[in-house]
Amino acid sequence: MMKNKIMVIIFIVLLITILFVIYFLYLFNFLPHKMYSNRDFHIETYISNVDKDYDGVDDQTDILNSVRDYIATNPKYKSKYYATGYPNDRYGVCTDVVLFGLKGAGYDLMELVNQDIKENRSDYNIDTIDKNIDFRRVRNLKVYFDNHAISLTTNIYDIAKWQGGDIVIFNNHIGIISDNRNKKGISFVIHHANPYQKYYEEDILELRDDIIGHYRVS
Repeated sequence: MMKNKIMVIIFIVLLITILFVIYFLYLFNFLPHKMYSNRDFHIETYISNVDKDYDGVDDQTDILNSVRDYIATNPKYKSKYYATGYPNDRYGVCTDVVLFGLKGAGYDLMELVNQDIKENRSDYNIDTIDKNIDFRRVRNLKVYFDNHAISLTTNIYDIAKWQGGDIVIFNNHIGIISDNRNKKGISFVIHHANPYQKYYEEDILELRDDIIGHYRVS
């Protein structure tokens, strides 16, 4: 009788442990999350009236498509300095997701941020200007987007205001808003946070309490 009770207790403990592990893996995006679209929440998809690179695709869509092209290369996470400015060896960090997304839409942030630093140096608090790396720093991109992009709500529950191709900035991190959403309608984020990240597109906004900026380029 005692043996049966012990076995039941062991089974319950194992079951709870397994459920906790599954919950943990799901919560931190080691397991895939079901994705929903704007249509599921009757949200009109934002289309920009600007086509910066004149390729027949509006900027908002172009940025999102270019980000997906970039992450399809499966960049590996590593922080390095490049004399070319943009990484050229399949490595990258969080800022590179944004840089390549905007570059594919016609926005060369290496040139644009460098120009803005020279014109508004006091905003950036930079001692030595280095065009090859300044545009790959989150704090500098925050200043640049404050100066040149449309600033939007940081309330993640105002779901219609978050659209695929938007930019989100956290403390020391940055990403592009996906056109996919979770079951509450909260947007996924396309980002590159660390070498152990399983998916580039993740349901993370509700896990963060450090959102400091939400922007739209055009």
